[in-house]
Amino acid sequence: MKSRQRSRSSAISNDSETIGILLIDGYPIIPFSCVVDSLRAANRLSEKNLYRWEYFAPDAEPVGASCGITVPTRPLNMARDLKSLIIVAPNTAQHFNHGATLKILQNLDRQKVSLGSASSGSFILARAGLLDGCRCTIHWENIPVFKEMYPLLEVAFTLYEINERRMTCSGGIAALDMMLKLIENQYGRQLAQQISQQFQHDRIRTGIDSQQMADRMDLAMNAPRLIDVINLMENNIEVPLSLPAIADKCKLSLRQIERLFHKYRGLTPSQYYLSLRLMHAKQLLLNTNSSVIDISIATGFETQSYFTACYRKHFGSSPRNHRSQVATERKA
Repeated sequence: MKSRQRSRSSAISNDSETIGILLIDGYPIIPFSCVVDSLRAANRLSEKNLYRWEYFAPDAEPVGASCGITVPTRPLNMARDLKSLIIVAPNTAQHFNHGATLKILQNLDRQKVSLGSASSGSFILARAGLLDGCRCTIHWENIPVFKEMYPLLEVAFTLYEINERRMTCSGGIAALDMMLKLIENQYGRQLAQQISQQFQHDRIRTGIDSQQMADRMDLAMNAPRLIDVINLMENNIEVPLSLPAIADKCKLSLRQIERLFHKYRGLTPSQYYLSLRLMHAKQLLLNTNSSVIDISIATGFETQSYFTACYRKHFGSSPRNHRSQVATERKA
């Protein structure tokens, strides 16, 4: 496999743009394949050697995908002449603290290498201080933890974000959309559309497309004003807004909001808002070391006892027991 990789790379002209792909152990295979195959397709469909790519790991230790697939890698300190480096990391990347890797990423930034993430690598870029001043994104499941860890960063609920020398995406198939947009920016929309069609991808989604689109499609078609209400709730977790305040901001009556939630979500507005806050709390509980009382405050509960009662009713277990159970399962 190594010889095939070397022979392919040697066939690429020196004019090709070299993309480094940094793999973190347990990386998801879908965003990884979206990155690699979009570059491969760009070369094939353009009939030019636009890109070459190299696989790296934090050190000489082999890394495997979450599904068990392993590709040959080189230590990151061997990276040379890169135009860009894209990190593919698992959703546990908030715990990644490999000092040598963080220093190399900072050095690459000083060398004007564009740095990005095709999944949870946003955690690693943030830990290295490389997302300061950049609008960025990450998978919706990780947003509560990400915001808690890096409260000063501007985190969007979008599929991907592309800045001058930063690109982050929410993972999964969104990595393909990000790569298509990068290719479009460099080589035009026609090539990007050809790649999209090659992969049976119905359209190149834009940077303003929101995550969880399937969940919102029915609302966009039938109840667009409910989206505004939900967005307000999602953006006001720590200090929840009152329903009258939400109604006033959205220029709706309380009765209208109640009818919309009953029809399209089968819940009262208060039940839906509480569910959002508890889901946010669950992510913090299972993915950070924050205390239960700090999590209760971060999700807008006046007392820890009330938070615990709501959590137990919603998830069937107290916060402490749930955290202990999941920690045991992860060690198994």
